[in-house]
Amino acid sequence: MPSLRLGNIAPDFHAQTTTGPISFHEWIGDSWAILFSHPGDFTPVCTTELGEVARRADDFAKRNVKVIGISANSLEDHHKWVDDINEFGSKIGPTAVRFPIIADADRKISTLYDMLDEQDATNRDNKGLPFTASVIVLLAQSLPYCPTDPDRLCHRSQESYPPDDLLSRFHGQEL
Repeated sequence: MPSLRLGNIAPDFHAQTTTGPISFHEWIGDSWAILFSHPGDFTPVCTTELGEVARRADDFAKRNVKVIGISANSLEDHHKWVDDINEFGSKIGPTAVRFPIIADADRKISTLYDMLDEQDATNRDNKGLPFTASVIVLLAQSLPYCPTDPDRLCHRSQESYPPDDLLSRFHGQEL
């Protein structure tokens, strides 16, 4: 399984997303990017986290940060999930998921980014493929503290990611 390290060039890929097809490096452009994975659509924690990220879209945009999600479900499931996120999130505040969510049912992209939960033998789909773990990857074109080559990996962690914590990682870049 691939292993990403700080300073690695992030693997490029083409994917189908809820907002249409993308080429990842082109999609990033000259922005920061957050690629975050979830074990599966419709899980309660993932649904609330994506809703909060959607509600904070303006805060990410102010910092030139693009957000993109990925999970091991189909594009059709993702579209239904976006509706669910928006409906559930509206109980807290206006929620509109506009960022793309990558369909990765074959786990090709998750494998590239080492996002699979290989440790838990019970965390598998009906084909025996592992689901993605909750992982965040921060990427950027050129950063003061990362190499200046394009699309370098700047941070990778396996954790939950409250939007305020994610945003705090970019506050220093505004100074």
